[in-house]
Amino acid sequence: MNKSELIKSLAEERNISVEEATEIVSIFFDSMKQALKKGDRVEIRGFGSFKVKEYQGYMGRNPKTGESVLVNPKKLPFFRAGKELKEFLNNSN
Repeated sequence: MNKSELIKSLAEERNISVEEATEIVSIFFDSMKQALKKGDRVEIRGFGSFKVKEYQGYMGRNPKTGESVLVNPKKLPFFRAGKELKEFLNNSN
């Protein structure tokens, strides 16, 4: 499911306009992004949690040329599925 499919599903489920659903979904994702950017953890009970992991820079190697290259420090989002989501996905029904 992509963002536009989520918007369409929300609009149909709640009988609201696509424009309203678009605004709701955008606010939701923007709020999550801002929280993660501030370094906060985002937890959605029953679904999972998001956090940002910071990685230090290091000397890497270009596999094509064998040349050493500096890999800059970076921040990456990390998702951990919640217990209820895992159970839902593994339910045999």
